[in-house]
Amino acid sequence: MLLKLSELGAYRRVTKVSTDFLARKLEISQQTASRYLIELDRKGWIKRSVTSEGSLVKIDDGGMRELVKLYSNLKLVIETGYPLSVTLEGTVFTGLGQGAYYISKDNYLKQITEKLGFKPYNGTLNLKLSNEHDIKMRIELEVCPAIEIEGFKNIDRSFGLVKCYPTIIDNKVKGAVVIATRSHYDTSVIEIIAPMSLRKHLKLKDGHKVKVEIFTSPTNKTSETTASYSYNS
Repeated sequence: MLLKLSELGAYRRVTKVSTDFLARKLEISQQTASRYLIELDRKGWIKRSVTSEGSLVKIDDGGMRELVKLYSNLKLVIETGYPLSVTLEGTVFTGLGQGAYYISKDNYLKQITEKLGFKPYNGTLNLKLSNEHDIKMRIELEVCPAIEIEGFKNIDRSFGLVKCYPTIIDNKVKGAVVIATRSHYDTSVIEIIAPMSLRKHLKLKDGHKVKVEIFTSPTNKTSETTASYSYNS
């Protein structure tokens, strides 16, 4: 609806439109068109006044921001050579306990908290990918832009670079897939961090199936798409 209003001129000036006209253009009912206008007005995306001949509408600052966001996301989808997100499915299994060991390191912990916006639970959720297609997508993910956690050295040993990808787990919880340059697992496994114990929060046990949507990160920063997710929720 917002895009159609902008096409009719409401992006730059006050435009007179009727709900009947909008309904025909968008192939929806007149009641739905009216409801959409009311909702856009309520959100502060348009300014609207009703007359006997129809509605006088102009897209407001909030609506302009949404259109710019849409343009930016479409531009990324069309111009980038990689997907902006991938969805994988895996089976929960008990790992080697290495995730908790690495996350507890101060250098990693500080960077993760600063760059991802949450303090991770001391441990990872481990998923064994379900099929060859998902394993192929997991391998291709490594060449996509990521939020990078830099490696470091201490007295005993060195720790490698870690790539992080913002993630939504089972369409409920926000976290991140972490891919370490030095890992004990092969490419059929993904490790996930989150602000809480995912096993407890989602009531997961070994053998449970879990779907994750993983977002790539253009220019090594969260994009408009990924940045819109607050990890505090």
